[in-house]
Amino acid sequence: MNRTCNKAENNVDHEKRTVINKTCRDIIALTFVPGLGPKRIILLLEEIPETEDIFRCSRSRLMEIAGMRSEQAGKIRSIRDSKEYGEELAYLEKEGIGAVSYKDESYPEELRNIYDPPPVLYFSGDLYPRDADAVAVIGARKCSLYGLQMAEKLGYELAERGVTVVSGMARGIDSAAHRGALKAGGRTIAVMGSGFCHIYPAESGKLMRSISEKGAVLTEYPSGTLPLRSNFPRRNRIISGMSRGVVVVEAARKSGAMITVDLALEQGKEVFAVPGRADFLVSGGTNTLIQNGAKLVMGVDDILEELDLQNKARKRLPGDANAGERAPEQEDLASRELSPGEKKIFGVLKEERSTHVDRLYDRAGLDRSELSESLLRLEIAGLISALPGGNYVIRRKEAHVT
Repeated sequence: MNRTCNKAENNVDHEKRTVINKTCRDIIALTFVPGLGPKRIILLLEEIPETEDIFRCSRSRLMEIAGMRSEQAGKIRSIRDSKEYGEELAYLEKEGIGAVSYKDESYPEELRNIYDPPPVLYFSGDLYPRDADAVAVIGARKCSLYGLQMAEKLGYELAERGVTVVSGMARGIDSAAHRGALKAGGRTIAVMGSGFCHIYPAESGKLMRSISEKGAVLTEYPSGTLPLRSNFPRRNRIISGMSRGVVVVEAARKSGAMITVDLALEQGKEVFAVPGRADFLVSGGTNTLIQNGAKLVMGVDDILEELDLQNKARKRLPGDANAGERAPEQEDLASRELSPGEKKIFGVLKEERSTHVDRLYDRAGLDRSELSESLLRLEIAGLISALPGGNYVIRRKEAHVT
């Protein structure tokens, strides 16, 4: 196991010290038995309630319960004395990384009920019971500007309404959804396909730190696990498993996002899709989902109503992080002077009335991040309106704003 950490390692709060209970430590030890796997570990935990008894169990009994080989059963009895297990516990303590096991009351209930729940979750940040009201927002890494803007907008509006936004911290749609939730001062959870010693993508250090401060970054993989391609399809079952529903913003017909959709359907979760242009590769998956019965999403209310979260939605709860800050929709944006980027957007919209987001990108001369953020703030302020298909218009009564 490789603990030569990438540069993002230092983004974990080293000052935070966590206490991992004995049961969780025992289950962590089981994950270090070669070839044992989550399903066999869960079988052991269901059959033998006290983890200490697992390590005292005879080889024949262990083989009978979990269908393992003799050498695996023998390894269980000595795994807590192994070097790799000791190094893992030392790393978790040093870096302030928490862990919650399948046996803990604080383990996410939605996740406990899936077919193949992870025995252990490692996390930076905090997990709360209210994260049960969660929605996953996922999609393509290589996406359109419209996709980025929609993902950020949905992330913002879900979080602002009290829903936890779950995604995978990947480039593109995932990161945009996390950014939107953070801008709303709400909660967001990122699920990694690697261990904490190998943050992926490596440039996500700043985003990871922000998510950890207002939500959680978590993984089922021990710290030294590399971001191998095979890890991410398994990671996706956690994204869908922790969520009440899955929203696909943009995705090709064959993609990781569509794997997550399949897992969500197997788990009995609701699937939503944002429609896109018929001639866009990254709209192929979402448009096909809509053809096959997925709920078409044009705004956050389409999600909340379907999941019966409309009445539960809230803007803040006492004790929420940054509860005293004013959210962007509370600011009197219409009365303030527009930023240079917002002025450029208004200039284009005044000339062309309805304008597609990709044309705004070409004409306004803003980078994608600034354009996405400016559009989001202008729409929240009620100065512009988003139309189906990624088009924007100035609201008539605001046409005088300069």
